[in-house]
Amino acid sequence: MNAMLAARAQKGSDALHLHKIALPDPGPQDVLVKVASAGLAPGMMTLLAQGAFKHLPTTLGHEAAGTIAAVGSEVEGIGIGTRVRVHPNLNCRTCGYCRSDRDMMCPQQAMIGHAAFGDLPMPLYDRYHDGGLAEYIRVPHWLVDTLPDTVSFDVGAKVHDLANAIRALKCADLPLGATLVVTAATGTMGTATVKLARHFGVSRLILVGRSTERLNAVRPLAGDVHTDIVALKELPSNWAKEGGLTRALRALVPQGADAVLDFVPEGPATSQALAALATGGSLVHMGANRSPLMLPMMAVMVNCWRIVGTRACTRTDAREALTLLARGALDAEELITHRYPLAEANEAVAALQNRTEPIWMAVVNP
Repeated sequence: MNAMLAARAQKGSDALHLHKIALPDPGPQDVLVKVASAGLAPGMMTLLAQGAFKHLPTTLGHEAAGTIAAVGSEVEGIGIGTRVRVHPNLNCRTCGYCRSDRDMMCPQQAMIGHAAFGDLPMPLYDRYHDGGLAEYIRVPHWLVDTLPDTVSFDVGAKVHDLANAIRALKCADLPLGATLVVTAATGTMGTATVKLARHFGVSRLILVGRSTERLNAVRPLAGDVHTDIVALKELPSNWAKEGGLTRALRALVPQGADAVLDFVPEGPATSQALAALATGGSLVHMGANRSPLMLPMMAVMVNCWRIVGTRACTRTDAREALTLLARGALDAEELITHRYPLAEANEAVAALQNRTEPIWMAVVNP
């Protein structure tokens, strides 16, 4: 077979286009992966509209898992048929960031099937910009991790999101027995965080989302961690202007929460959750919220708050997620709520963006 089906982005279009394209030819240090599952993220279409994709046309999709179909002439230790997940972060591997478990900060950092974040020459991104929403994907051999037999391809494709949640939890620097607020708790990152919270010593969760019904559906993911919910739709209609979320959180935790993991993409919830922190607490943001913080920096100073931004996980985070999965300490299968064939990629993206029904994690099975 010399051709494959792929979901492509094209210049001047905000939709995915299904095309038959040439099968990638692996170079000496490459592997070719037959994709069994590819993760979906609604943010990729926003980034496409913002011009963050430097190469068009391109195949989208930064999350993929499958089996090795071919290996380059210089590749050792990886056999055809090996089950793998693809680590999407492209970085130089030699700079100070890359050598100190901060590879997402590398000046050359970009993502396979996704965006590039800098203006420097990016030779890896030039070669490997095509992603996993296809029947096959070509990647450098050092960016595949062996997938344990007990871990499904669907979960393997979403290891990146689990690793992102691990990175956010690490950044929070949580004390043992922490009270943790999670905003946008019914989305992909929120549900991953809820599932992982007990592994970071969290004893109480407060989940913030729009709907009581959807938050109650997420609550069982916390296991034996005590969980409260705050539904924005149940707050007074003027909550956004009058600090209603802060008051609701303070009513639950008068002394303030130890940390907030904030995945809100827009609006005042970030600022109002920040104001509900305990003295010395941390807010970790990973939602790309463009709304400015409404609190003066004096409040940050007086309360000794930490505000941390992180845009992605590291390879170490991904391997920690794989270890938890391999040992059976983490079961992420229930997080996969929606599966689509590749031919329905546009419908899948639309469902993620519209959120007319609850979606935690979604994958495409080519």
